[in-house]
Amino acid sequence: MLATITIGIDPIAFKIGSLAVHWYGIMYVVAFVAAYYLGARPHAISRGIREDHLERLTGWTILFGLIGARLYYDVQNLDLMHSVVDVIAVWNGGMAFYGAIIGGLATLVILGRRWKLPIWVLLDAGAFFAVVGQPIGRIGNIINGDILGGPSNLPWATAYTNPDAVLQAGYRLGVGYQPAAAYEALGTLVILLILLGVRRRGVRPGVVILTYVGLYSVSQLLLDFLRQTEPIIAFGLKELQLTAIATLVVGMPLLAILWRRTEGSSGRAPDSLLDGASADAEPDSPSEALPSDAEAEPVTTD
Repeated sequence: MLATITIGIDPIAFKIGSLAVHWYGIMYVVAFVAAYYLGARPHAISRGIREDHLERLTGWTILFGLIGARLYYDVQNLDLMHSVVDVIAVWNGGMAFYGAIIGGLATLVILGRRWKLPIWVLLDAGAFFAVVGQPIGRIGNIINGDILGGPSNLPWATAYTNPDAVLQAGYRLGVGYQPAAAYEALGTLVILLILLGVRRRGVRPGVVILTYVGLYSVSQLLLDFLRQTEPIIAFGLKELQLTAIATLVVGMPLLAILWRRTEGSSGRAPDSLLDGASADAEPDSPSEALPSDAEAEPVTTD
């Protein structure tokens, strides 16, 4: 116990009447603000994306990213879903970042096509949004205690003492555990540094998001061996690790092929990143934002 970091913080930061405001939620808000102003906005604005477009894109992307993150977590933990409240109980933790990536990237592609914006520039901006925001969001997990590894006596192991800590089944107060959430935060910061280096090389739009998806998948595949709050699914691997492998084996090649047939097929940067962009195409509601199959434009391959 003496060789560990003791965390006794109450997961509830404060209450407004009967409404409990959790540190987990506060960290998400801080993460979104920092991710927009320090990650996505500088990248997108410097590449010709109008700020009004970007603000609307960010709002919809956050919304569907959160929905994707929660749904992915629910699928991972079906044994914990006993009621509708359990399905939406984000205040107890439980947001799977792979789900956020899927929901967020899909939103950027759909709305980017709808508004005739450069898709790969948007996806690159989304990558910077993710790598800036995720480490901040993980602070909420560290306070909760809901993402932990195995028992440990390492100097940086974490032991929780607050009876309201959101420990998973089998975890006990006062016992030191590997801080898996902190490892994930540090891993994402390393990815951020790599992406900044890639961008400084003046690469074409799309290279950043491809690099991010690959590195994030590798990091999750490796780091999840230390994370013991999820069950083994198959071949000694957890669901997140299986998703990472599927992303590397299937998702990455498909993304690379799509990039090669679109952005990567040109030998030079486009004269204008916003050729054909139209403010008239901005939706005011989700129904306008999500076109029907009949309205969808075919993907060009020239």
